[in-house]
Amino acid sequence: MADVAERAGVAPATVDRVINERGNVSEEISRRVLTAARELGLKRLLPSTHHRILRVNVILARPERPLITRMGVEMRRLGQRLDSRISIHRTMLKYESPEAIAEAMARPGFDAVIVDAPDHPLIHSTIADLSKAGHPVVTIISDVPDSARLAYAGIDHYKAGRSAGYFLGRMTPPTRPGKVMILCHHIGFQAHAERIRGLTDHLAAEVPHLELAEIVRGGDDPVVSEAKLREAFKRHPETVGIYNAGAGNRGVVAAMKADILPRRPIFIGHELTAFTYQSLREGTMTLTIDQSPEMQSQYALEVLMNHFGFEGASHAEPPYTSNVPFLLYGPQNLPDTPPA
Repeated sequence: MADVAERAGVAPATVDRVINERGNVSEEISRRVLTAARELGLKRLLPSTHHRILRVNVILARPERPLITRMGVEMRRLGQRLDSRISIHRTMLKYESPEAIAEAMARPGFDAVIVDAPDHPLIHSTIADLSKAGHPVVTIISDVPDSARLAYAGIDHYKAGRSAGYFLGRMTPPTRPGKVMILCHHIGFQAHAERIRGLTDHLAAEVPHLELAEIVRGGDDPVVSEAKLREAFKRHPETVGIYNAGAGNRGVVAAMKADILPRRPIFIGHELTAFTYQSLREGTMTLTIDQSPEMQSQYALEVLMNHFGFEGASHAEPPYTSNVPFLLYGPQNLPDTPPA
């Protein structure tokens, strides 16, 4: 008990009041004491640190993107299954600018934030302000590393990019040099930057017969992506592979079907959606890397449940290290039915 008191920075009598639920202790002090007790492995049944409603603001931008739709749906499902004291509010933003996201993060009335945000100074400062005020932030889909966020819930995007590079190298003849085209939203999001870095690192180190043609920034807009890829194909007729690090898969398929290139390239992209399901079935798409939004959502909420002392969050304990796996889908291992 004395060790817990020292670690939490309180008097032993305060620890006794919290552990034995005698009351007259603020919620913040109770949380500190119980966090210290758990970290020190106190061998006794600990009370919950949170007896009121935990309000979580889940902030996602551009709901027209299939991944964001899936994430929003899963957050709603989890909200219906979790502890009734957890209230999940989904904030869907039309734009993904740092200013719009930071404004949503700073809205009062929430105890914690789960957010998909770019790695931007304004986002860093907003996370720092929320953390100082006792409102933890969990990043999801794309991380904001070196910020004051509590945890990141998502896949290893660098490994996803390296995996794409590996399969591009294995699926193209070493005796026939060619080029790889990359499509992305923009590299302000850590996820896209890491995927591209993983791909280019692997090509440079392991695949001498392939070189990078160029990086096309399509803004995750299928129309813009198609137009820019058509022009890029004309500049690089040696293109034998396409890696889409973002959400513009419809634009990639449309540009490929224009048959500007001498032969249709290998196409590796992200997320299993109704569209990529059909594209894999018809052979236009070769592989898709799915980042398990269901598992991301569950891990993000379990981190917050653990942080605030809820029971049943044993899969997410500090130090929080996201172990969400990504899944590889090809034409032969698709589910029996396409995603909704």
